[in-house]
Amino acid sequence: MDVGIVGLGLVGQAIAHRLLLAGHAVRGYDLREEARAALVARGGAACTSARDVAAACQTVVLAVFDSQDVLAVIDGMQGDALHVQRFIDCSTGSPDILAELATRLKALGIDFIEAPLSGSSQQVEAGEATQLLGGEADAIASCLAVLEAISPRRIHVGAAGMAAKAKLATNLVLGLNRAVLAEGMAFAESLGISPAAFLALVLATPARSAAAEAKGQLMVEGRFEPQSRIRQHLKDVGLMLQAAAEAGQPLPLSQAHAEIMRRAVEAGDGDLDNAAILRQWRRERGH
Repeated sequence: MDVGIVGLGLVGQAIAHRLLLAGHAVRGYDLREEARAALVARGGAACTSARDVAAACQTVVLAVFDSQDVLAVIDGMQGDALHVQRFIDCSTGSPDILAELATRLKALGIDFIEAPLSGSSQQVEAGEATQLLGGEADAIASCLAVLEAISPRRIHVGAAGMAAKAKLATNLVLGLNRAVLAEGMAFAESLGISPAAFLALVLATPARSAAAEAKGQLMVEGRFEPQSRIRQHLKDVGLMLQAAAEAGQPLPLSQAHAEIMRRAVEAGDGDLDNAAILRQWRRERGH
């Protein structure tokens, strides 16, 4: 089928690759001309606006930065959104906003499916990310071919809003794993242990983690071209802290994590891969 994508960043391009690989025709839009050109180079078709995507496709995937962007895209489509039968939102967003949006769209006869992906853009492209689904079971079943193309690993966690909650909770653990790996590597360096030797120790002991497997060698080699970005995870941690405050749950480790990422962004590392948080731990040592 024709599938639309709005948002052609790292994750959007990876999703487009998965859909094209499965034989779907992909029509996409992004504000950046170079992102639209990258989609065309992959074999997709570029649209000149999000409204053009909505006019051409009954299924539209959203891979934008946050829930405010989701609202802006859908509201900007106005009447054209009525041509869309379903939106699949792959961003990491605000649970309450998404639950309210799902209710509003249902009244218009449009399905809204949350489908945030747990994994880097590289893992998404390889079909190794896990898709967390929120929404009504029949709506999910109606676009199973698209969801299957995006990721063969899927977990339906409940109604709209629940996938965002699940993504925030699991991202909390993932992000802290990355941060503590970087902190440990910086600490080991200060003791005279090389990054390569430290990583070998971590991978050979109970300290081993998926974060060490995915990001450890990048840290050792200083390869920080983005698969996911520090500023994006800082946004996610901000959502975690907001949700936790509303629930009365303190998150002191995540508060410290947010602060170290803020300083990394201020130092100019916001668009580097999350593995680059190591650079901030090294700068902290200098202070």
